[in-house]
Amino acid sequence: MKKFLSALWAIPCICFSFTVAAQPFEVALELFDFSQPQNLGLEVPEGVETATVYTAEQGKSQYNHGAVLFAHNGTLYAQWQSSSRDEDAADTRVLYATSRDGLQWSAPEVLAPAREEAVVTSGGWWAEGDDLYAFINVWPHQLSPRGGYPEVFTSHKGGDWSGPVRPQFASGELLDGVIEQDFHTYCGRLVTALHRQPGLLATPIFTGDLSGLRGWTLGKFENSSVKKHISRELEPSNFRRKDGSLVMVFRDQQSSFRVLAAESKDCGETWTRAQKTDMPDSRAKQSAGNLPGGTAYIVNNPSGSKTREPLTITLSDDGALFDRAYLLRAGGDKLEGPRYTGLYKRKGFSYPKSYVWKGHLYVAYGENKEDIVITRIPLVSLSAD
Repeated sequence: MKKFLSALWAIPCICFSFTVAAQPFEVALELFDFSQPQNLGLEVPEGVETATVYTAEQGKSQYNHGAVLFAHNGTLYAQWQSSSRDEDAADTRVLYATSRDGLQWSAPEVLAPAREEAVVTSGGWWAEGDDLYAFINVWPHQLSPRGGYPEVFTSHKGGDWSGPVRPQFASGELLDGVIEQDFHTYCGRLVTALHRQPGLLATPIFTGDLSGLRGWTLGKFENSSVKKHISRELEPSNFRRKDGSLVMVFRDQQSSFRVLAAESKDCGETWTRAQKTDMPDSRAKQSAGNLPGGTAYIVNNPSGSKTREPLTITLSDDGALFDRAYLLRAGGDKLEGPRYTGLYKRKGFSYPKSYVWKGHLYVAYGENKEDIVITRIPLVSLSAD
């Protein structure tokens, strides 16, 4: 009898220890038609336009990737990494181009030249007042396990770039990881993530210093697992639900081909463990955010495989249920493959990053990791009405 009673008392404890937290959001059933891999059965929103920011050049810059957008003082900026042939090659440099209308782009300029001791890659943008900040990530060759840290260049009133400087934690210590390109403001804070050393351990971070140069604090977050110094959660983006909670979405390095997501109810200070969601993905970088009215969105390749096509946007009025989606670029025979060979080259629309500007949502990406391309969607075409 004592053993029986002990077993009964143990049941609640056992059940509780195996309870899995609810997904931070859900996706409507049968939203994507996987029998139509070219477009997943989705329609293109009215008024969509696509323009090329930069075209790969024979013998010069055949590899272009990691595009990220930002607008400042009436100008749209695009930043990306570029090399003559291969991904993360020794000659990799960071370029940027500008546009006044989002469709016609300037010739690229060098933001960060190639370095002998490290590879440099794009890190994102931010601004405060008349100062525009360009973040890059530095990956020292001698650092083991592989990782890096951010640097920041500053342009005052559109002038020449100064720096770089190293951004700092609130303690005054230098940031010790690769910064994610997605910066969002919530509750008077700037929120993004850091892939911390040793290796690449994804960790949410926030600061009340809206320059992004100092005051950074680590959010309390536990990685699901770490393999070879790389966390399962990688390359996150984030959005806010209608109830005020923040949601950070991650690439799943363990190849579930589903978006991982964690939730914060205190503006980024503490986060739940990341859960596998119903949102299909291609194990790649994605872009999330909120439209001006609060609608949450995720831009990615919801193929459910390594295929980085098509490119779509999925939307939710409340950030809790994503129940509509649109096609931005079709794959399959609608997309020609790479024109040049190179390390890690692949067909598809890779690593989208988005930005709202002048009545449109702009999405930048590397087409076949060769050309830097933007697709823009009128915000009215994304309305639920």
